[in-house]
Amino acid sequence: MAWVRAAVLGANDGLISTSSLVVGVAAAGPSRMAILLTGVAGLTAGALSMAAGEYVSVSSQADAETADLALERHELATRPRAERAELAGIYVERGLDPKLADQVAAKLMAHDALGAHARDELGIHEATRARPIQAAVASAASFALGAAPPVLLSLLMPVALITPAIGALTLVLLLVLGGAAAHLGGASIVRGAWRVAFWGVIAMLITAAIGRLFHTRLD
Repeated sequence: MAWVRAAVLGANDGLISTSSLVVGVAAAGPSRMAILLTGVAGLTAGALSMAAGEYVSVSSQADAETADLALERHELATRPRAERAELAGIYVERGLDPKLADQVAAKLMAHDALGAHARDELGIHEATRARPIQAAVASAASFALGAAPPVLLSLLMPVALITPAIGALTLVLLLVLGGAAAHLGGASIVRGAWRVAFWGVIAMLITAAIGRLFHTRLD
């Protein structure tokens, strides 16, 4: 479920940042093309930034996992008895008696010594291994999905209605995304929904105020 929660948060980021950007520019009174270009640029830049950041972060994690596995492989080759005792000790800490723990360690090491140590000593599971490209694509896609609604409204709505339409739709979507994120985290859905919506509205109000303040013609 971790990837689902990450996708929800990525969509939330895309929605808030792009809606705030478009509303801020629209408040300055430019043409539709300028507003639309702002939204597309915000979506593209945000998605690429998220992808790059996630790729670098997860690549670092993957490098650390690779180094840990290489060290563990070397230790298994040079001191297998000590590694078996270490694995048995882990099982004792989890509640097995020493004799049974040693038998389990012996059986697991005979089947897949590196896999047993990776899972139970290092906490590295195949299903949760760091995959930088997959993480980068998922992060960019979720951000773009969240950023898409304000961009589409910029294209389809009359210029005079872009700001209120984006504000209303963004509020509804933030309530949904905030509630979903809270549910996945085991928190209060109502509190989580309103918390995200509140800060999203604050962000849009601030950018709209800046646009009104400068009221720069962009067309």
